[in-house]
Amino acid sequence: MRVAVVGSGYVGLVAGACFADLGHTVLLVDNDQQKLAALKGGQVPIHEKFLPELLDRHRGQRLRFSEDLHAAVLESDVVFIAVGTPTTEQGEADLSYVESVATSIPSALNGYKVIVEKSTVPVYTSEWIRKIILRHAADPDSFDVASNPEFLREGSGVTDFLFPDRIVIGVDDERCVSVLRTLYAPLTDGSYYQRGDAIPRPDRAQIPPPLIVTSTKSAELIKHASNAFLAMKISFINAVASICEAVGADVQQVCQGIGSDRRIGHRFLNPGIGYGGSCFPKDLKAFRAVARECGYDFRLLDEVMHINEEQRQRFLRKVRSALWTLRGKRLAVLGLAFKGGTDDIRESPAIMLVETLLQEGCSISAYDPAAEVRAREVLPASVQFAENPYAAVRDADALLILTEWDEFAALDLERVHGAMKYPIVIDGRNLYDPESMAEQGFTYYSIGRSAATPEVRSSPSNVPPRAVENS
Repeated sequence: MRVAVVGSGYVGLVAGACFADLGHTVLLVDNDQQKLAALKGGQVPIHEKFLPELLDRHRGQRLRFSEDLHAAVLESDVVFIAVGTPTTEQGEADLSYVESVATSIPSALNGYKVIVEKSTVPVYTSEWIRKIILRHAADPDSFDVASNPEFLREGSGVTDFLFPDRIVIGVDDERCVSVLRTLYAPLTDGSYYQRGDAIPRPDRAQIPPPLIVTSTKSAELIKHASNAFLAMKISFINAVASICEAVGADVQQVCQGIGSDRRIGHRFLNPGIGYGGSCFPKDLKAFRAVARECGYDFRLLDEVMHINEEQRQRFLRKVRSALWTLRGKRLAVLGLAFKGGTDDIRESPAIMLVETLLQEGCSISAYDPAAEVRAREVLPASVQFAENPYAAVRDADALLILTEWDEFAALDLERVHGAMKYPIVIDGRNLYDPESMAEQGFTYYSIGRSAATPEVRSSPSNVPPRAVENS
C-alpha cells in the first residue's frame, strides 16, 4: 500500500521504517529541513535498536522523505498523523500540530483516503479531525478517520512495532476497517515472520499478534489508560519499596512474590528513581485533564504522579545520608537517559537529580552510552563527561547508578573499587546484590533494600582483647 507518515519524530520514524519493512511504500513528511537532510544523508537521529538497519535497507526505495505534505497525501492511500502533542501549562495535550495537518489534508483528497491518528491524543480527537476536514469542504465519502495508537517502548520500538502484543484499530466505518486490515496483513497473517530478513523475534512474542477492532473513542482511551496503568505499577512498587526500607524487608523478594501472580506479572515491577521519558509524564497529565473535562476527579492519577516526584526526593535523601554533606563532593553518575536502550533525556529523573546535586555544590563526572550529546545540550558546562564508566568513577566520593543500561550491571567491580576515592555506591536501579557488593568492599545503598557495608576486619590476634576495646 501507499502510506504517508506525517512527522519524523520517534513514533513517525519508527512507524515509517517498519511499514516499509512490511512491504509498503512510505513517504515520511516533515517540515524540519535540517532533520530531512540528515535522514536523506543516512543519519539516524535517535538511538533505537534495528532502526539504522531498516533505514539503510529502505532509504530511497520503499522509504522516502519529503517536506511536501500536499503531494504526500495525493499519492497515498493511508495518511498517518504522528506529530507531537506536547503538554500545555494546564496539563492538557496541545493538539495544534494535529489540527494543522488536518487542515492541510482536504485539498489533496483525490480519492478515498484513510486518515489515521498515530500520535497519543485524548478522546474525541478523531471526531475533531473529521470536523476540521469537513469544514474545509471535503466530500464526506472521500475519507475516514481512524485511531491506531502506538505501544512502542523507547529502546525496543522496532521490535514492539513488528512483534506487537496487540494491534488496536479504532474505526467507525467498515470500509476503513478493510483498508487497515490489509495494511497490517503481513503481521496478522504471519507472512512477515516467514521472511529470512525479518527482524529477529524477541522473547515471549505472540505470533501472529491479535488485531483488536474498537470504536475510535475506545482506541483513544486504550492508549492513555495503558500508559496510566503502567505508570501506576511503577509508582506502586516504589511505594512498597519505601515500606520495605522502613521494616528491613527486601523489595526484590517482594517483587518476586507479587509478580509470580499471573494476574499481576513481573513487568514494570522494578523499583527505582521513578518513571520519565516523553510518554508517561505527558500522558498522565493529559488523561487527568480528559477525566476532569468529563466531570471525573481521577485522584488515583494525582497520587501516581506524587509518588513519582517523591521517589526522586527519597533518592536525594539517600545520597545525603550516605555522604552527610554534599558541597564539594565529587560524584560519578552512570546514566543520563530516562531508561536504558535510548538516548532520550526528556523528563529523565537522572537529569533532574544531576541538576539538583549541582545546585547543592557537588561536582559531577557522568557517563551514558548514548545520551551524552543530548545531555550536553541541557546540563551546565561544569558537568564533566567521561569516555567510559571507569573514567567517570576516578577519585569519586560516591558512584550513583541512575539508568539501567546492561553494561552498568556488568562492571569490573575490582577496577571500580580501585579507582574511587571512597567505595560508596548508591544504586537507583538495583542492578547489584547488596551482599555481593559488601563482599567486594563497597558500602552499597539501593532501593527498597537494607544498606550493605563491608565486614570490619577482626583485630590482630597478638593484641589483647581489652586493649582493642580501649583503643
